[in-house]
Amino acid sequence: MSFRLQPPAPARPNRCQLFGPGSRPALFAKMAASAADVINIDLEDSVAPSDKESARANVIAAVSDIDWGKKTLSVRINGLDTPWWYRDVVDLLEQAGDRLDMIMIPKVGCAEDVYAVDALVTAIERAKGRKKPIAFEVIIESAAGIAHVEAIAASSPRLQAMSLGAADFAASMGMQTTGIGGTQENYYMLQNGAKHWSDPWHWAQAAIVAACRTHGVLPVDGPFGDFSDDEGFRAQALRSATLGMVGKWAIHPKQVALANEVFTPSDAAVTEAREILAAMDEAKARGEGATVYKGRLVDIASIKQAEVIVRQAELIAG
Repeated sequence: MSFRLQPPAPARPNRCQLFGPGSRPALFAKMAASAADVINIDLEDSVAPSDKESARANVIAAVSDIDWGKKTLSVRINGLDTPWWYRDVVDLLEQAGDRLDMIMIPKVGCAEDVYAVDALVTAIERAKGRKKPIAFEVIIESAAGIAHVEAIAASSPRLQAMSLGAADFAASMGMQTTGIGGTQENYYMLQNGAKHWSDPWHWAQAAIVAACRTHGVLPVDGPFGDFSDDEGFRAQALRSATLGMVGKWAIHPKQVALANEVFTPSDAAVTEAREILAAMDEAKARGEGATVYKGRLVDIASIKQAEVIVRQAELIAG
């Protein structure tokens, strides 16, 4: 372990982030009643330019009017290259109640983008005497964003989560695909004449996970566009969870259960993790640094792996 310790990420469930447009307030109560851990009301891509102001007003009212339960409540503002973002921030913080937990900043390309929003948020909080600091989450959606991903992860103490936005990321990178997440038809290798499809998002996800874990931020997988393909969604979610991501977006209510299923450790996984911890406790009592569990070697590193699973299960149960 480095002398500089890796800070822990925020201790809250983040298995599923359910999105809905701010221009459709009829959906808000249904979103609040869902099983998602995080609710993201959108003012950006899913809202037409002509509806930006009315959507913002809808969201401001909903923050206080809707019972959001114990969910983390987040609003995605418009991008910093638009004329709407500053008013999103000002009106939300000056007019919405304290129930708002986070602001999601889209298309972040550098640490200075986060700094700009942080400066505005800090000024408003001080001027209005807001007691609960607003947290941030960001989306990596460009070549610049992935190139500066570590600086972005370290950009603000407000930052709690980071996601990969596959569609805009693919466009920025010049990728020849219109798919949003998942494997892509032309991204394969040949072995003895058989096609084997790999994951074109893997390297970007791994970079996000590494940056997030270095700086105590939650790494989250973004959208899977084909909401009719449950198995495709589940497959990508499983890959993301294996890489170290803690959850995934849902752009359709049916995806909520799938995300929760994948990012909740199974009873079998939790049982095995607890058994590994118990086996290592017995080994330590014997003065040994390693032992054998079900025919395989386990050691101090195995303790850390098992503790991740147990902590996640306890967090969700709590």
